[in-house]
Amino acid sequence: MAQTDFSRHILSVLVEDIDGIISRVAAMFTRRGFNLVSLVSGTTETEGINRITIVVDADEVAIEQITKQLNKLIPVLKVVRLAEETTIARALMMVKVSADASNRPQVVDAANIFRARVVDVAPESVVIEATGTQGKLRALLDVLEPFGIRELISSGQIALHRGPKTMAPQNR
Repeated sequence: MAQTDFSRHILSVLVEDIDGIISRVAAMFTRRGFNLVSLVSGTTETEGINRITIVVDADEVAIEQITKQLNKLIPVLKVVRLAEETTIARALMMVKVSADASNRPQVVDAANIFRARVVDVAPESVVIEATGTQGKLRALLDVLEPFGIRELISSGQIALHRGPKTMAPQNR
């Protein structure tokens, strides 16, 4: 049996800002059995248009199918597959770490090394906010792990093309 070559892909999708568009996009993945890694939606510089960043593990055939299916959804204006070498992608993470008076300076130093910010301090914990690549966020967690991670939340990735290239919607 041939082994399928799955790899991580980032799709940037411009959509009309209408009720239920996220549900429709997610349902398309569910119906076809595609595995979503993350789906993030946000406003754009153009009123009435949102950008959805989709991260998916798929082979080349599946990613082509996903792109074609997304383009068939009426409120979808444009779908672009972002290449890793021409893309800036970041995620947000907040982590609550055990920290008391004895080890708080070390926890804060660790956050500073990763250009993360301490956003809350309590008697027995600190909350750290970090943005970056998945690798950077994983490395920060590895450093914080010995102190004790109490809670963790991480967003999906958002991404843009490097340089002057934009993703202006067609027919607008």
